[in-house]
Amino acid sequence: MERVGSLLRARGLCREYGTGAALVSAVKNIDLDVNAGETVAVMGPSGCGKSTLLHLLGGLERPSRGELQLAGRRMDGLSEKALARLRLSTIGFVFQAFHLVEELTAAENVELPALLAGRSMRAARARAAALLEEVGLSDRAGHLPSALSGGQRQRVAIARALSSEPEIVFADEPTGNLDSASTLDVLRLLERLRVAGQTLVIVTHDERIAATADRLISMRDGSFIEEMRLAHGSSTRLGELAGFER
Repeated sequence: MERVGSLLRARGLCREYGTGAALVSAVKNIDLDVNAGETVAVMGPSGCGKSTLLHLLGGLERPSRGELQLAGRRMDGLSEKALARLRLSTIGFVFQAFHLVEELTAAENVELPALLAGRSMRAARARAAALLEEVGLSDRAGHLPSALSGGQRQRVAIARALSSEPEIVFADEPTGNLDSASTLDVLRLLERLRVAGQTLVIVTHDERIAATADRLISMRDGSFIEEMRLAHGSSTRLGELAGFER
């Protein structure tokens, strides 16, 4: 299938739970286009459906209705096996709770997605070393997650999300479990990824995270209610919007 203008395209996306009087509409008729190289932030209060939306866009959940395309390929009709292959080769995930494998070192955690996507051990190790250097954790490569701070764990998780060179990365409240200093480190890393042209979709309730985006969408009760495009003069604007001081 030919690509249709945007890297990610959703039309009429819905997710419902239950039936009859117990029916809950978590996501309601979402239309969304994300262009390659764009960072999109989706903001909203807890329970507004933004995490469910992210799981739908990333193929972790199936929509009740609607169409979803990634890189010109329909996702909503794929088999579980085909969807898993697409996630491994094309999508990276960053979660609030890190979800690192506790028995693996930082380097091994970062290598894992590349290996699962079919890269050689040599290529996966080289990629992991480069990514850990990029996120400032080369000296922690051999440490288990239990020996890392929350901010370090999230930077490892971001490196892992980039391991298989995905076309798009989805981040779910990536600073939700971090203190202010660690949040600043992750914010700066997300800003660098945006400038480098990595496609990102981030859901958050934190305005500091939203400040890293090219486009901000507000969500409430399962629906989009407002959209705005953000201007970025330079990365120094991030510190101003985030309200941090060193």
